[in-house]
Amino acid sequence: MKEHIKLTVRTRWPERLDAYLADTLEDVSRTKIKAFCKNGLVRVDGVPRKGSFSVQDGQVIETPLPEPEVEIDIIPQNIPLDVVYEDPHMIVINKQAGLVVHPGAGVKDTTLVNALVYHFNQLSQSGGTRPGIVHRLDRGTTGLMVVAKTDAAHAALTSAWQSGEVTKVYQALVWGRPDPESGEVESRIGRHPTDRKRMTANTDNGRFAHSRYKVVELYPEAARVNIHILTGRTHQIRVHMAHLDHPVVGDALYGGRRHMALVKQFEAMPEYPMLHAGLLKFPHPKSGEEMGFKLVPGEAFEKIANALSVWPY
Repeated sequence: MKEHIKLTVRTRWPERLDAYLADTLEDVSRTKIKAFCKNGLVRVDGVPRKGSFSVQDGQVIETPLPEPEVEIDIIPQNIPLDVVYEDPHMIVINKQAGLVVHPGAGVKDTTLVNALVYHFNQLSQSGGTRPGIVHRLDRGTTGLMVVAKTDAAHAALTSAWQSGEVTKVYQALVWGRPDPESGEVESRIGRHPTDRKRMTANTDNGRFAHSRYKVVELYPEAARVNIHILTGRTHQIRVHMAHLDHPVVGDALYGGRRHMALVKQFEAMPEYPMLHAGLLKFPHPKSGEEMGFKLVPGEAFEKIANALSVWPY
């Protein structure tokens, strides 16, 4: 019997069912989603709905978890992993900076997936060519990630992620001194109209994104902030902080001219954005018990923070 995913819609505006699922379940092809909808396999509040149906905030979607669409052919590679927790259902790791999560455009190997296949005998296959992967962190982002060992765990974790049962708090170093020192950012986030590598806020065709930030420490020209994301859009924190004119330190993609001007003056510029996934809470995929993990940023992050605390000299 196929595993099913249940997820609660989190959106500020009504959206087409097939489009919402395509954006939310990134590992499932649009073709498969449209076929599920056409064949009456996707239910909204218990009623089968077509792909054109408009879903609204709070509605519950139930959809099958598809079988892998392609044969998995991942080369195991002995890349070191920092394992924080492991049980028969899942693994929690502390991802290092510079490690891409899974193979994709322009990246065939040397990814987290290659490392997982090498180090673990069992991983969920629900992600197709992304075995075990429930959620992602950007290449340069460090910190906590959970990986599914079984398809049942994958389905449960995916449902938790999409239904708002997961708490994710990041630490970031940002340029400037945010005023006020705490606040919220709500916007649409979508693909930039001319630069496909970038996302942008308040685009007409984007998905609703919601972040909360709080300054932890102020520096002369920067700040350390905690950022709680209530949605999980691509580059969300980097886009929202840049939208506030406080781009993440080390973020060449969203820092703009201000970033580059500061780079020339700052002697210890980081190679990646200073962003760390430091707090992660979610229900255990088998027992439902709340699991909580907390990690402080690593040495590279703290080195930059220390430099910012006395910069400019």
